[in-house]
Amino acid sequence: MSSPTPPPDGAKAAYPPDKPFMRVVKSYVLRAGRTGPGQVRAYAQFGPRFLLAYQADQPLDVAAAFGRDAPLILEIGFGMGGATAQIAQARPQDNFLCCEVHEPGVGALLKLCGEGGIENIRILRHDAVEVLDHMLPEASLDGVHVFFPDPWHKSRHHKRRLIQGPFVNRLARHLKPGGYLHLATDWEPYAEQMYAVLRAEPLLVNTVAEPGPHGCAPKPDYRPLTKFENRGLKLGHGVWDLVFRRI
Repeated sequence: MSSPTPPPDGAKAAYPPDKPFMRVVKSYVLRAGRTGPGQVRAYAQFGPRFLLAYQADQPLDVAAAFGRDAPLILEIGFGMGGATAQIAQARPQDNFLCCEVHEPGVGALLKLCGEGGIENIRILRHDAVEVLDHMLPEASLDGVHVFFPDPWHKSRHHKRRLIQGPFVNRLARHLKPGGYLHLATDWEPYAEQMYAVLRAEPLLVNTVAEPGPHGCAPKPDYRPLTKFENRGLKLGHGVWDLVFRRI
């Protein structure tokens, strides 16, 4: 969830002064990264097929973008896209709209989509907050995935964490009744904060009747175990999945 490029001109003006949270927190953090030659080729070869243009003046025509009507899942920050590609392949009945501003990551997922023939993914290289504000109406999503957002470990940086009350309320309002919000983190203090925020949101309810620590659910089968996660589990590190549903 990061990018070598700044947000577009006028982004700050999109948030009124009575919404300080949205003027501070973005759905990504800036991160350096080199776009390799294979990723550059993927932009040229597969970009026209899988990349969507951000448009602030009109909602996204989902059926036209995907060429079909199907449940729509928004993924916020997919990193290098490996898990996203696996989920989309495991759930061909769903459409996946994926927001990421990190150029190498977008190129990597384009390569996976093009070479793997994954037709149910479309990518927006733009801040997901603005995509929600301007391209996706409320009650338009069947699910939202936010996997391993930056935990901002230091206490003085906690205000930069993505999962905070105003943002979760925004996500909840964009979900259809019965739609789900799936968060995952490998940082226990962040899991604790996530659970507190989710419990405080009146539009959401935990999908697990008897949740584990910090309200966590068993890892859903559709979320693959990443190499990084598997290595952490072998070292005794925890991973927490929280899955809440819009009432």
